[in-house]
Amino acid sequence: MHSNLRPNLSINSDRLWSTIDRSAEIGVGKAGGLRRVALSEDDKVMRDQFVEWCESAGCNVTVDAAGNIFARRVGRENELPPVVVGSHLDTQAAGGRFDGILGVLSGLEILRTLADHNITTRRSIEVVNWTNEEGARFAPPMAASCVFAGLQSIDWLHDLHDDDGIRFGDELARIGYLGDATVGGRELDSYFELHIEQDSLMEAAGKSVGIVTGGYYSHALTCVFHGECAHTGPTEMKLRKNAMIGASYFLAAVNDIGWQYEPIGRTSASRMQIWPNKFGILPEYTEVTVDMRHKERAITDEMVNKTRVALAEAAKKANVETEITAEWTFGDEIFDADCAQLVRDAAVARGVSQMDITSIAGHDAYYISRIAPTALVFSPCINGITHNEAEDVPREATNQAVNVFFDAVVARADR
Repeated sequence: MHSNLRPNLSINSDRLWSTIDRSAEIGVGKAGGLRRVALSEDDKVMRDQFVEWCESAGCNVTVDAAGNIFARRVGRENELPPVVVGSHLDTQAAGGRFDGILGVLSGLEILRTLADHNITTRRSIEVVNWTNEEGARFAPPMAASCVFAGLQSIDWLHDLHDDDGIRFGDELARIGYLGDATVGGRELDSYFELHIEQDSLMEAAGKSVGIVTGGYYSHALTCVFHGECAHTGPTEMKLRKNAMIGASYFLAAVNDIGWQYEPIGRTSASRMQIWPNKFGILPEYTEVTVDMRHKERAITDEMVNKTRVALAEAAKKANVETEITAEWTFGDEIFDADCAQLVRDAAVARGVSQMDITSIAGHDAYYISRIAPTALVFSPCINGITHNEAEDVPREATNQAVNVFFDAVVARADR
């Protein structure tokens, strides 16, 4: 059956939620959420489960050298560039059950629903699980989609290291997902990503679908402070070169910069590594990661400039040396008007409430938008709680969002 002859279909919501519930059993966190960081043993188990589901749905599965998994439902004109949908299955160290996961498993449900009704779209549809979107173990975030979009090399990705010095490429091979396919370098018709909002605006407005029109411009820095080890007792204060103190001065200053630009602007200090990090000895090494965000790029740049000044001042005050070892930016991408209109039209046709919205968090859709027409779609998140094991979503509104997403993706694939 061709999809332009299809009846008014909806996804199988019970099946969708059963897959979400199964995902929630893999890598359970201490508070009942998820701790499924990229390339961990739990990530492997989830990947294996996803591949099994995709193959059972009749999809052709390929894995590229970044570990990205693509499941393809062949279209009537398979030679045409595919419509790709997806997100990520890795989580934060204390993450929720829906962040990224809803997008991947909703994509799978689209393909399952088409298979249920023997519907073949004109273009092939692929569901993708992007590797290491969170960046919780291997910074920076969205690393594999970044390589797919041609913004970094595969060697750069493979040579990333976690806090224990373990190499990304080695872990990818260890869990069996160092694929043979080339990363990127092929044409996509379009990319659609469904994601929980990670804020409370949609819930407050009573909307089930959010159409992302742009993002906050974000700029992150990894900074290292170099001092000297010394005894915490005999060493005079004026002789100390405590790397942790230098970092602490800096982080406090970064936080103050955020307050200067609130409520729209925000700064974050999210990570600190210290060595030796033992009682009785002053640390000689501290590494921190910070980021600055604002709707307007010029203001984010202003915040970053203040952060650079604060870095130098903190190092001088603590009598230590400092360097910036990594930087990354995202958030000024432009999403495709035609793809967004398909989502709007689908919401109107189903009588589902919608709103335009700006994304504050980072998503793989940002990088893919640089190489293909892209739509980023939000569904509501209860109380805006996210990157937290208590993360939750309203079921009825989520089902509405997934059905709208289904209609938009199929319409694009059948044009």
